[in-house]
Amino acid sequence: METQRKHQRIGWIAVSFSIAITSFWAFWGAGETFHEGWYYESFLMNLGLTIIQYLSPMLIFMGVGLTSIYWPRVGGALHVVVAVLAAWFFNILTNTVILFLLLPLVMIGLFYWYGTPPTRKAATRWMVGLPILVLIVAGIYPAYRTSQRIKDRSPDAQLVIGNEITLTWAPKGPGWPEKGKNWHEAGQACQRLNEDGETLLSEPQNMWRLPTADEAVRSMSLHGENSHGVWDEQNAEANYEKRPDKEFPLWDIYSPVIYWWTATEVSQDKAYIIVYDGKVWPRAKELDMDYLGFRCVK
Repeated sequence: METQRKHQRIGWIAVSFSIAITSFWAFWGAGETFHEGWYYESFLMNLGLTIIQYLSPMLIFMGVGLTSIYWPRVGGALHVVVAVLAAWFFNILTNTVILFLLLPLVMIGLFYWYGTPPTRKAATRWMVGLPILVLIVAGIYPAYRTSQRIKDRSPDAQLVIGNEITLTWAPKGPGWPEKGKNWHEAGQACQRLNEDGETLLSEPQNMWRLPTADEAVRSMSLHGENSHGVWDEQNAEANYEKRPDKEFPLWDIYSPVIYWWTATEVSQDKAYIIVYDGKVWPRAKELDMDYLGFRCVK
């Protein structure tokens, strides 16, 4: 009897861990899909991106968890397979990956293998119900903010006046590209823009430049009104009366770019980037990602 209880406790521990991991990925997916995703004009395209890119970890762990509830040894082996595939996918084997990814998955797999699964009906309800509840609760506010964005977009240069600053932001093109560049390339592109910001010349013109962190913070807006941002240089922190969003006139809501380089350097190797919601972070100047772009100013 005592051995049976021990196996039942191990089984419940395994299910609890599976539910916790699945719920974590539900929380992550709900936040990230409306942070860096949801940029297509088509609802179906946005939905497809959400499921494939942002909800797939939740769905994978939910599927593995359900398999483990009904076929514990098959599910236990699947956890080990997922751990190996994850290590291969990330192509990195650091102490963090081992401690927070490989070991937990292998341990859960062993728990399923040696434990006695709880009542299937109750375990299934928790495995499916709790992550979906987390997904809904965590996604309500980001989804609402996204739905309230100004749908206007313009490829033209924009004159932004307010919050003690006046700047012209470059039009779509080499001074506001669809894909990102590293900090050095972004600065050089701004220097070589012609007067109207639509042509990249062979020699520096020094009419355009990257905005400073202070300028970028002061220019952020929400629903067409300046967010009254203030850049605290000493604490490297941006504060706003109204949290800005990915909207016209500065941002293109139908672009995957969600970060911009600023001219403000942190060190020889790092510079600040600004997020569309106003956050300012230090990043390596050599960083080159499609969703980290820039927009020149003058």
